[in-house]
Amino acid sequence: MAKVTVRPAHISEPAAVKWILIAVAILFLFLILILPIISVFVEAFRKGSDLYFAALKESDAVAAIQLTLKTAAIAVPLNLIFGLAAAWAITKFKFRGKNVLITLIDLPFAISPVIAGLMLVLLFGAQGWFGTWLQAHDIKILFSLPAIVLATIFVTFPFVARELIPLMQAQGTLEEEAAATLGAKGWRIFWKVTIPNIKWGLLYGVILSNARAMGEFGAVSVVSGHIRGSTNTMPLHIQILYNEYQYNSAFAVASLLVLLAVVTLIVKSLAEWKFNQDGKQVLGESGE
Repeated sequence: MAKVTVRPAHISEPAAVKWILIAVAILFLFLILILPIISVFVEAFRKGSDLYFAALKESDAVAAIQLTLKTAAIAVPLNLIFGLAAAWAITKFKFRGKNVLITLIDLPFAISPVIAGLMLVLLFGAQGWFGTWLQAHDIKILFSLPAIVLATIFVTFPFVARELIPLMQAQGTLEEEAAATLGAKGWRIFWKVTIPNIKWGLLYGVILSNARAMGEFGAVSVVSGHIRGSTNTMPLHIQILYNEYQYNSAFAVASLLVLLAVVTLIVKSLAEWKFNQDGKQVLGESGE
């Protein structure tokens, strides 16, 4: 006979309270999230689909889209490598300064992105610490792709590590130690034991990192120079169009960012579902 779980009377709530809370949550989500997204697409198509697609095909818009994708394609893999290495070191080894490393990983969450951009200016600007040396060797970092990539990496590098650290801490080192006892070497243990155990958490961190990379504004705004068709990412291009009262074009490009965000959300949800399914399967096997 199935076991029925009954909530204790002292923590039970009237049905009216439950429905009021649900209604408040739905209303809040509608006003703060769904309604703004709908308004973006309404404004984007207000003057017809021809002008919408024309705005996306415009040369500066195409350059901004390409730069955004290129930046994410460089920054996200580098963050993946860093996050994996940092999580591996923190969870699998004991060393002095571990807590300091964890604190430094969280630093971009506490620092404004604009401050991150200013730090890069202080380092690589004409009057910065390395500015004279860079000019002497004709190396351009600020107001070009390298600075945009560096700013994006700074604001996004905690995501992968922060997803993997608690996951790898919960898993412990027993499986790796067992594999080593059976004669497996370091890289074989890494690819055959560690990666399969963390693959969904790793994917989740990469998805979050990619979403932030494509939507980053503050840090990139400081180091880009706002050069049309060259150093403007999609968020910067949207701002310029809006300030120039080209609302249809601004909302058209914004709608593309929204679509990328929706795709990211779908992939994120699928990764979460698969991760939970794998966890339930493991628990079921362990309970047999």
